[in-house]
Amino acid sequence: MTDDQLATVRPESLAALRAEVREFLRTGIDTGAFTPDVDSWMTGFDPEFSRRLGDHGWLGMTMPTEYGGRGRTPVERFVITEELLAHGAPVAAHWIADRQMAPGILANGTEEQRCRYIPGISAGTTFFAIGMSEPDAGSDLASVRTRATDNGNSWTISGTKVWTTGAHIAHAMVLLARTDGTTANRQQGLSQFVVDLPHQDIEIRPIRSIDGHSHFNEVIFHDAVVDSSALLGRRGHGWQQVMSELAFERSGPERYLSTLPLLRSWADHLREHGSTEGQRVTLGSLTAQAWALRRMSLQVARELSAGGEPDVLAAMVKDLGSTFEGDLVTAVRDASGIVPRRTGGTHLERLLAQSVLHTPAFTLRGGTNEILRGIVARGLGIR
Repeated sequence: MTDDQLATVRPESLAALRAEVREFLRTGIDTGAFTPDVDSWMTGFDPEFSRRLGDHGWLGMTMPTEYGGRGRTPVERFVITEELLAHGAPVAAHWIADRQMAPGILANGTEEQRCRYIPGISAGTTFFAIGMSEPDAGSDLASVRTRATDNGNSWTISGTKVWTTGAHIAHAMVLLARTDGTTANRQQGLSQFVVDLPHQDIEIRPIRSIDGHSHFNEVIFHDAVVDSSALLGRRGHGWQQVMSELAFERSGPERYLSTLPLLRSWADHLREHGSTEGQRVTLGSLTAQAWALRRMSLQVARELSAGGEPDVLAAMVKDLGSTFEGDLVTAVRDASGIVPRRTGGTHLERLLAQSVLHTPAFTLRGGTNEILRGIVARGLGIR
């Protein structure tokens, strides 16, 4: 989709869509259907809420209608995801599937795979996990050791994935595994697979986070056999496919809006109780930074829509956005003087406590900032 085509989405149509989504979310908050949380796209698992979004036609927005999608534009999808994140809605169940698995399957999958998975993703009833990170590998995806052995009519998969968000509720996982060569081959010989879950030979172990919850998992493949049709895209092209998907993962509004519910709650607190000049300056500075990151994220969406590969810009958005999220927590904590409380206290105190506990993960997930800065440097020709 070109910029000219994107421009055909009239501002009044976007405003009407935003108003509709806001009304839905505010009603949900007022009626107690959900309570706004920070980092809700990672930890807010509510399958029923995801199904309701699907009923409203707010998932699978950019997917073709022949596969159960909505045939809408990336800008319209951006409007919806912005509002969901800003209101702290519980969207974790469907987030990975809708954000990058549906586009990945559309781009690389067979007709059978598209018809099998995309309709459920668009309906908010089919959830996915990503099998990328591995123990002892950090953010170095090229060191993948999980192996898929070709049996002719099937594949046997052995290895371990870690930090796998939502695997405990996922209906399927898109897995990156080595099909050819060795780890010395680095990016060569890697392939992707769509593996249905649960599976009798796939063990899912929860990893408990510092806040006591378990949205991460360790996933162990005990010589798990999957059909040959599980191969996603071309054998040996997994690295290129993953790099394209990471642009969706790293550049979305979730990379700078995870802690926006905290900022909004603090702004409401200041309106009600009054503010100092220093607090107003802090609030204004944080708002301006969020707006700048929003413009960058929108540009990535436009480039993806036009068929581009904005890897460098996506890495910049993720790097700057995840740093901003942590800085926001520190700034609000310092400027407000509020004491974080995990239980009891006000909603603002609880949001601050959640934010403090989640901050260490911001600059790790989706690739550490060190890895991302290397991508940016190489993209800019800096050695």
